[in-house]
Amino acid sequence: MTKIYSYVLRIDDGAAPNPFWQVCTLTICKPAIRRNVQIGDWVVGTGSKNTKLKDGKTYDFSDSIVYAMKVTDKKTLKEYDEFCKNKLTKKIPKWKTKDWRLRVGDCIYDYSINFDPTIRKGVHNEGNRQRDLGGHNALLSDHFYYFGVEARQLPTELKELIKKNQGHKKIEKSDLIQEFEKWIGQFKKNKLYADPQMRWLFDRELSDDEVSACAKEKLENDEDDNEETVC
Repeated sequence: MTKIYSYVLRIDDGAAPNPFWQVCTLTICKPAIRRNVQIGDWVVGTGSKNTKLKDGKTYDFSDSIVYAMKVTDKKTLKEYDEFCKNKLTKKIPKWKTKDWRLRVGDCIYDYSINFDPTIRKGVHNEGNRQRDLGGHNALLSDHFYYFGVEARQLPTELKELIKKNQGHKKIEKSDLIQEFEKWIGQFKKNKLYADPQMRWLFDRELSDDEVSACAKEKLENDEDDNEETVC
C-alpha cells in the first residue's frame, strides 16, 4: 500500500533533497524516513514558518509544499556511491567550482577504500556522519515535483498532510493519498519550478567555519525519529 512520509523541510539548500540532474535524491538527513520508505511511497517536504530568503527577509511557507518525490529506486549508501561514480557523477560534490549545484552534491560518503566510508568535502562533515549513515539508504526518484522558493500552497483538503513539528508524519489514509496524487498531478513532473530557498547560501565562496555552522544547524534540525501516523 502506498504511503506518504511528510516532514517540514527547514533547510532547502539543494542538498537534501537534491533535485538536480534529472533525478531527485534524498541520501543525507532524515534517517528514519530513508530507513522505512519503500519504492512506490511518497516523500513530501513542506515549508518552514521561518524561511530566510536571499533578500534577508523571513517568509512563512508552513502551509505550502516545497517538493514531493515518488520513490522509484532505493539503494544502500554504498550502492549509491557506486551508482554516482558510474551514472550520476554530478551528484558527487565538487567544492572548488563556480556551479553551486555541484557544491551541494549529496553523494558525500565515499566507499572506495573500505566499508567504513570517508567523507568528501561537501555540505556535511564528521558531525553528521552517524545520523546520515543511520538512514542506511539513498532514495531516488524520476517522478518528482520541485518548487523550491516558489513553494505551492496546499489546498484546505490536503492540510492534513502537514507535520506541525519535528519528526515526520506517515500517512496511510487512502482517500487523502488519492486526493494528494490527483492534486500534484496537475503539475509537470521532473521539473524544477524554481531555485532552492537557500540557494544564496551556497552560491558563493564559503569558509570552513561557515560550512561547519551550516552542517551543525542541519543536524540540530533533523530530529526525525518521532513518527505520527494518519490511518
